[in-house]
This record gives sequence, C-alpha cells and structure tokens, in this order.
Amino acid sequence: MTQIDNIPAAMTEIGKKARAAAAELSFASAERKHAALIGAAQAVWENRAKIIEANKKDLEFGRDKGLSPAMMDRLMLDEDRIRAMQDGLRTVADQVDPVGEVITEWDMESGLHIKRVRTPLGVIGVIYESRPNVTADAGALCLKAGNAVILRGGSEGFNSSREIHACLVKGLRDAGLPEDSVQLVPTRDRAAVSEMLTMTDYIDVIVPRGGKGLVGLVQREARVPVFAHLEGIVHIYVDKNADAEKTMKVVMNSKTRRTGICGAAECLLIHKDVVETIGHDVIRALLDKGVTVDADMNLSSISGVNPASAEHWGREFLDMEIAAKVVGNVEEAMDHIRQYGSNHTDCIMTEDQATADLFLSRLDSAILMHNASTQFADGGEFGMGAEIGIATGKMHARGPVGAEQLTSFKYIVTGDGTVRN
Repeated sequence: MTQIDNIPAAMTEIGKKARAAAAELSFASAERKHAALIGAAQAVWENRAKIIEANKKDLEFGRDKGLSPAMMDRLMLDEDRIRAMQDGLRTVADQVDPVGEVITEWDMESGLHIKRVRTPLGVIGVIYESRPNVTADAGALCLKAGNAVILRGGSEGFNSSREIHACLVKGLRDAGLPEDSVQLVPTRDRAAVSEMLTMTDYIDVIVPRGGKGLVGLVQREARVPVFAHLEGIVHIYVDKNADAEKTMKVVMNSKTRRTGICGAAECLLIHKDVVETIGHDVIRALLDKGVTVDADMNLSSISGVNPASAEHWGREFLDMEIAAKVVGNVEEAMDHIRQYGSNHTDCIMTEDQATADLFLSRLDSAILMHNASTQFADGGEFGMGAEIGIATGKMHARGPVGAEQLTSFKYIVTGDGTVRN
C-alpha cells in the first residue's frame, strides 16, 4: 500500500489528472472505448490467478476485521465471479455508445433546429465497500459513457481492487486512451473519502456503494452531487389473488439466493385472506431453509417464528432474517411500504392485473416488480452489463445506474444567420 503523507495534495493531483483525462475521453471514439473494455476483459481473465491470490489476502483481512458472513460473501472472488466480471466488461463494451446520441430534436418557427444530445458528466467519484468487482463495473460504465473515474475501494478489498484496476489500465493503454481515465485511490486511509466529498473543482458526481454508514456519511457531508441509495429495505406483498406456486418460488429466491445484496427481500406482507394457506406455507419454507422470521401476532401460531417488534419494520437485515406482517388489503400494504420502505425495490405477487396496476402506479420506488424475484434488481439483469449502483433519489438517474445514466445532455442549436426579433 502506498504511504501518502499529504492526502489533500495527493487527492488534488488525482483530481487534476482525472479532469484532463475526462476532457480527452469526451470526444474519444466508440471504437477506442470498445477496444479498451475488451482489452480489460481479456486482462482480467488472463490475470485471474493473481486476482484470486490477492483476494485471499483480502479475505484474511476481512476475517481479522470480523466481517459478517454476508459481507465476506460480497468480498469473495472465485473463478466463476471473475468470469462474470469479464462477461460484464464485454457486455458493457458491446453496448451502443450513449455519447452523442440524439435524444430528441425539433424545429422552431424562428428557423432554429434544436437537438438534445447525450454528453458525458465529466469525472465520477465512486466510493465503495467490500465488493472488489465494483472496480471493474464502475470503471467500465464510466469509461463507456466518456467519463473519467476516481475509484476509492473499501479497505477490505484493497488488494483485489488493485489487481483489477491494473487490468483496466492495461486496456486503456493498449487502446491509446489516457491511463488516468480510471484511477484507484492508493490508500486505505479514510481521509481520502473526506477529500473526495469536497472536490467540487474536479468531481462532478459521487456514487457511494456500500452500507448504511458509508452512504449516510456521503449524503450528509458531500458538497458534490450524489447518486445513491441509503438502504435496500425491500418488500414483497402477497395479495389475496397470488398464485401459491409462483409466490413460493419468488419469495424463497428473493430472500435466500444471496442475503447480502441490496435486492434481497427484507419484509413480507401477506393479505389476511391467504394467511392460512400461502402465508403459512411460505413462512414454514423460510424457517426450514434456516431463515429467522420476525412475525406479527397474526402469524404467531406458526411454530418457530419470533415475535416482531417495532424495530423489525424498516430494517435491512442483509442476512438470513425477514420480517412478516399480515395486512388487510393492497392499500394497507402500500401504506406500510411508504412508511418503512427505502424507495429501492418492492414487489407484488398477484394474478389480478387491476391490483397489480394499483400497486405499480401508486408506489414510487425506483424499481417495482410484479410476480418476479427482487434479486433481479441489478443492472446486469436489466441488460446494462453492470451497474455502478442503485439510485433511489429523484435525480435523472434512478434504479440501476448504467452507462446511459452516467451522461447528461446538451443542446445543439443550428440556424442560418438566424436572429431573434
């Protein structure tokens, strides 16, 4: 690890390099960006042994730090996950380049022709914890959208991120693009995070990706605009017209496939008319799988459930634990979600389209699902190749933030000696 004596000066230098790289990237051809990403993908696969060896050091660091099993799972890289990382890089590379896309155009009576055209944001700062694969995802998406990026990975994944970053730099170098387009902050010192949050001269947008503590800190202290979600408090509402088999499959997948991701279900809302049938069957299946179920008194007759208290509503467990509650109707379910949800992802299980339409139109979560696992709340599963994060705010980027969401736009106005009366 590089020892940095003067972090403000070092971060300023990184910012200057990023700004210079962004100026060049803004007009880089789609072919060169594609070549850089394909080269990075090849380098990741060719260097998989080195990445896995570096990851072993990170896993040891994580164990010594006392990370939870869910966080250790996020940190771990194996050959399958490196293959997925490589595939993500290739998928992003093969997407249509968003820069220069004409979003819309029109003519005015004055004689002007006006186009709204996609343009890079500039420099993106990404602050993330645990998951070293974010190094590849964030680097790829920012590059695809013509942005330079400053990556500040978590202390847990420091060694893995350095190896992955080296692969990205090789792709850039071989494609003739500035190596400073993707920079990794070379220290675990948290003072670098504080610096990034105030670098308004160099960073255009900050994207935090991690736990509540990190994201809350960024949202409180950043002077740079932020794309973020604080928590993934994900609900599944089981309607009275839900299909039992579909509900069982979706709930079990949503909760147990990977408990540590932000799309994992954290609260189950069950219509009172199907408590004795679908509700009991699903909760017993969760218990049999080893999930701790914190249930309200209407579900207390089920052997093995724990009594829920107020602290269980609106909680992101990120573990084999889920809250469960009986509701009278879809309106009551929506009221609960509005009070305790985080505008991340919420799902309805129903065969009644009118009820589904009500749920989908009246809730304002970034992602709303009907009869589908909430674990699909992921940029890769949305066809974006990867994501830089899930945004739950009201800025132009909501839900999975892919390359297109990492652009802004400008207006191109053309006349023919046209003057205003």
